[in-house]
Amino acid sequence: MNKKTKSILIWAGIVAAVVVIIAVSVLAKNQPGELDDFARCINQSGAKFYGAFWCPHCQDQKEMFGNSERLLPYIECSTPSGQGTTSECQQAGIEAYPTWQWPDASRETGSLSLDYIAGKTGCKFNQ
Repeated sequence: MNKKTKSILIWAGIVAAVVVIIAVSVLAKNQPGELDDFARCINQSGAKFYGAFWCPHCQDQKEMFGNSERLLPYIECSTPSGQGTTSECQQAGIEAYPTWQWPDASRETGSLSLDYIAGKTGCKFNQ
């Protein structure tokens, strides 16, 4: 086997490994989460969760939901550059992250406990 063929095979192996890692990651994120029903209820309640991808408190809040995060009524407020705010969040008057807007239109900022979110939305949370 010549040097060029070896190089091609090595790169093909690396690309294949990366594809497998990405596929496993995507499949894992699409698996049902333990809090799917709770997250669906929050979404259906009319609550909104405003955040920014660069906000550590927003990430902490999302992590509390595990794979069920994808079902939350999350609204991304940051522009892709991380330097601006989307028009939707500007119009809503969002100034801090995370901000939760409840079904009664009241708002609170900060990472909140799941029990607290359950109380504000009327959704059942089973620990």
